[in-house]
Amino acid sequence: MRKETMSVLRLLLREIQFRKLNFLMGLVSVVAAVALPVALLTMCEASNREITRLMRNLGFNLIIVPADTNMSDFWDRSYADKTMPEEYVSRLSKSKTLLIQHLVARLQQRIEWRGRKVLLTGVLPEIPMEQGGAKKAPMGFQIPEGQAVLGHELANSTGLKAGDALPIAVGGRTQRYKIKEVLREQGSLDDIRILLHLHDAQALLAMPGRVTDIQALSCYCQGYDIANLRADLAREFPDTRVSELRTQYLVRAETRATIERYAAFLIPAVLAICAVWVGLLTLGNVRERRAEIGILRAMGVSSAKVAALFLGKAILLGVAGAALGFPLGTWVALHFGPSVFPVTSAKFEPLLPLLWQALIGAPLLCAIASYLPAMVAVTQDPAAVLREE
Repeated sequence: MRKETMSVLRLLLREIQFRKLNFLMGLVSVVAAVALPVALLTMCEASNREITRLMRNLGFNLIIVPADTNMSDFWDRSYADKTMPEEYVSRLSKSKTLLIQHLVARLQQRIEWRGRKVLLTGVLPEIPMEQGGAKKAPMGFQIPEGQAVLGHELANSTGLKAGDALPIAVGGRTQRYKIKEVLREQGSLDDIRILLHLHDAQALLAMPGRVTDIQALSCYCQGYDIANLRADLAREFPDTRVSELRTQYLVRAETRATIERYAAFLIPAVLAICAVWVGLLTLGNVRERRAEIGILRAMGVSSAKVAALFLGKAILLGVAGAALGFPLGTWVALHFGPSVFPVTSAKFEPLLPLLWQALIGAPLLCAIASYLPAMVAVTQDPAAVLREE
């Protein structure tokens, strides 16, 4: 058995050496069929990592408000004029269908403070989603009860600093809070914002158990967009609505989705073309070697051994193509990926699972493509072939 295996391998290597062009033509097609999926999938994975980082850095991109909120007024004032129960944030965190993360409930109201209009914002520390997954670092402000965070402009104009007492009077009620920190200049409404713990703000505004909005971060999973989220939210919380804050990360996510759509078409097409090409090359090889096959069969070489010559060559072609295609695809992703996705090269990492998939899939694809030509070879009548030759 071992002798036969060595004999087949020796014949196989000699045939490759004799017909180098045929083998190289097949090898190029397999390398391309492996390199393209590896490059596309590596770029998409790097983009996913970059988008996740951007989403966290850019902050919340969803805001959930009462359904009867006048959105024109909301965008004008930056807070809802209606309220909803605080318990909604807890119920949202237990949802099994809503693909959102990092839930933060807020109560916002404009108030008079030291002769000016400021935005008072009560913030509940983040409530994590309960549908599983790795624990993530919290987003948003973590403000203990009895403390406050002061916007840069308010602190700059009043001389208040971290550690000072901050008295706030609303509707005849005055409460004092300790300034936990002063925000850096934001160039936004945050510069004239006073942030408290949600329960402190509810007590000060005499609105217990109420919130004006809930901030969240969308999953942006493939096939799950704002339309899906709105439909799911309408089923579970019909008296709410959600708006998406479109930011630069969405442009990158949409670019990734476009590449994935192309990949879904290109990868099967390239694999099919590769399979047809390898099959045609093998068939041509069978026809070219008709006399050789006839002589081998006449000498008593078994059909299995003849088939092994062609299938073995196909498998070797697949292994070599995978071994060369994987590093080539990774190199293409590393060098050309940043021009497709605005992603730093550091985000690109070789996807080693693809190497093992290629080392199994490419030889299998080549063997399947060569199966019919191999059957043509073993079913030839050696006597008829030799008469013709």
